[in-house]
Amino acid sequence: MKQASKRKTAFFCTQCGAMHHRWQGQCRECGAWNSLHEEKIMSSRAAARSSAVETEAIIIPDISTENQERIVSGMEEFDRVLGGGAVIGSAVLIGGEPGIGKSSLLLQVAELYGLSGKKVLYLSGEESIYQIKIRAERFGITGDAVSVANSSDLDEIIDLAAGDFQFIMIDSIQTVASSAFDSPPGTVGQVRESSARLIEMAKKSGKVLFLVGHITKEGAVAGPKVLEHMVDTVLYFEGDRYHLYRILRSQKNRFGPAGEIGVFEMTGRGLREIRNPSQMFMSGLGSDHAPGRVVSAAVEGSRSFLVEVEALVTSSPYGTPQRVASGIDSRRLAIINAVLEKRGGIVLGTSDVFVNIAGGIRVDDTALDLAFLTAVASSRLNSVIEASMMVIGEIGLSGDVRGVTRIDRRLAEAARLGLKRAVIPQANADSLAIPDKMELIPVSNIDRVLQLMR
Repeated sequence: MKQASKRKTAFFCTQCGAMHHRWQGQCRECGAWNSLHEEKIMSSRAAARSSAVETEAIIIPDISTENQERIVSGMEEFDRVLGGGAVIGSAVLIGGEPGIGKSSLLLQVAELYGLSGKKVLYLSGEESIYQIKIRAERFGITGDAVSVANSSDLDEIIDLAAGDFQFIMIDSIQTVASSAFDSPPGTVGQVRESSARLIEMAKKSGKVLFLVGHITKEGAVAGPKVLEHMVDTVLYFEGDRYHLYRILRSQKNRFGPAGEIGVFEMTGRGLREIRNPSQMFMSGLGSDHAPGRVVSAAVEGSRSFLVEVEALVTSSPYGTPQRVASGIDSRRLAIINAVLEKRGGIVLGTSDVFVNIAGGIRVDDTALDLAFLTAVASSRLNSVIEASMMVIGEIGLSGDVRGVTRIDRRLAEAARLGLKRAVIPQANADSLAIPDKMELIPVSNIDRVLQLMR
């Protein structure tokens, strides 16, 4: 008699990772449409899981927090984003576009942990050990405490990680495959199963797990969305590969503040920390400004830094004018242009509008709205905004200027770099300690700002 097949088919949601026994148009867990992906599962899947152990419930006062101190790498920008250092038994996901520098960052961090006396296991499914060696030599990394291996088999990786290592680094999770699934690496089931078992291993053994994840064209980590819920910390490595600067941003952190950033510069010898990003992003500070250049201050996490906003308004040679935004959401630029036309009386309907933040960084802080509006108006009117003046404020659809958060930090950073004047919202001017030698210009609507250029 022919033996029955040991394979069965299931459908996994690409958004949340939920398993369905049959295909359906909508995921019953997260409600996403057309997100189910078919995969074959082997019957040995249950046996591949670790055996269950008895768990004891403990009241909170009896829980010991000894030996739970953070482990610092010595790279201040990296440790800041983690909330002060790595937590024992934690899982950290680092996402970013291919070629942005995720592997370089992880290899440099591995060397620093090794120099502090910790043993590190660096596992790559994308590069051979010889390629890793070449990159390490280029960065000046000795790697005396860093062990490397090339493997994509989940069971083999877990066996290797059982050694005397404090840090386990997987580059990348999309290359890891479990024998419990009859599907190629990178599929929903593979990513979910591999991540679950690796995180379980890290938490039980007290190791620190770093997972590298590539992102999709939509900007999310490839694989099921549940992966971001499983880990303790989600970091995104951002920046344009054609620019020097990179930003490591914390999107989720169970052990520290979310939204914290670290700034790096990509060099021929690896990533270099930028501890004073204001001076890096302010290329024109202290020189004569051309029309369309405005200084503003952004706040990301616990730090404030100055940025230079640029705009170019020119006659459109085409029937439909272009609207190109770099550094902010293009929809935000559309709102700013509409407010400037309707409330400010500056016609942009027949002009191309290009806006940019110097340095190739992206900032989502709405406090830069007024700076972008001022830059567009400055370029359109061919009027120069003085280099020693900063513009801060969020704009409403009626043309009013709204108050912003952490205005004191923004002004303090501006004063530290020698700026003399600051246009700020009227709502922030009432109870504010004015920095020495700085003149404040409170405004309640965009008309007052436009008067400075006319």
